[in-house]
Amino acid sequence: MVNSRHIALAAIFTALGVALSLYPGAIPVGPTKVLPYQHMVNVLAGIILGPWIGAGVALAIGIIRIGMGTGSIFAIPGGIPGVLVVGLAYRYWMRKNSVGLLEPIGTGGGALISAFLVAPLAGAGPLPSVLGMTDQWVLFLIAFWASSIPGSILGFVVITALAKRGIRIPL
Repeated sequence: MVNSRHIALAAIFTALGVALSLYPGAIPVGPTKVLPYQHMVNVLAGIILGPWIGAGVALAIGIIRIGMGTGSIFAIPGGIPGVLVVGLAYRYWMRKNSVGLLEPIGTGGGALISAFLVAPLAGAGPLPSVLGMTDQWVLFLIAFWASSIPGSILGFVVITALAKRGIRIPL
């Protein structure tokens, strides 16, 4: 059930994700612009707001980042699956903050969606060979996980710190 607190938190998380895309900013990797803070926000939104509102937050951040030029079209498939995995795992499997560390699994799925569907539709050229690897999907996985793993760890640290301060999760 959506209440005014969820809407306010969704707006705050969206603003946080957009503000962190400006400073310190995203890291360009091939056609993508990776942002570990997006994945931190995914962990927070997935646990606190749930999978569906969290997915809306990730979508809003992606659309705004694309409009501002701090994100690419890959911000949408790179963000939404991660928050869905965290939110669904927290809601239906295990109510522990450590489910935030599952975010890279969803982001890996988003990397595959990006490599096989979005990149060809967007006309993105092939990524350069890295250490002899030329498969597009492997390079997308590496780029997305390089962002997702530190971001999910940061989200886990933040959500754990909030819980230790006595903030009841989920709200």
